[in-house]
Amino acid sequence: MTDNSTATGRNGQAGGNESALQGRTGAGAPAETRGRTTIADSVVAKIAGMAAREVPGIHKLGGGMARALGAVRERVPGTGGGVTQGVKVEVGERQTAVDLDVVVEYDVSIVDIAADVRTNVITAVERMTGLQVVEVNIAVDDVHLPDEEAESDDQEGRVR
Repeated sequence: MTDNSTATGRNGQAGGNESALQGRTGAGAPAETRGRTTIADSVVAKIAGMAAREVPGIHKLGGGMARALGAVRERVPGTGGGVTQGVKVEVGERQTAVDLDVVVEYDVSIVDIAADVRTNVITAVERMTGLQVVEVNIAVDDVHLPDEEAESDDQEGRVR
């Protein structure tokens, strides 16, 4: 008989920034249950961010200020692209919740995109981590208009 229990945080205390999946140890236990697997909040946030970006109709993730800070951060060498920008997660013992701030493309159904994002995020997080996703909250912060791209290109090219 296998006893798969979970604990969160350091030393098994709730309220940490990690989820730990712990199995039963011993000679009679299956190999996949021997030991402890710890999943950090940042891992779940990266998975959720990548899954949300894969959905057609999502222009960017992040609210106004987060996008502005992300644009500055992207220009600093060695800081990465900000996969977790616009993503907040809470990881519990066996469950996780995800909050996303998104910018959608103009002329797409926000209701349909939200459903597609939820499905993609839930599938990816549950498949990769084994945690149950209890909710995916989506805040649509902006709509990207086709002519906004041309305006931002003109502004960037003016001064170097």
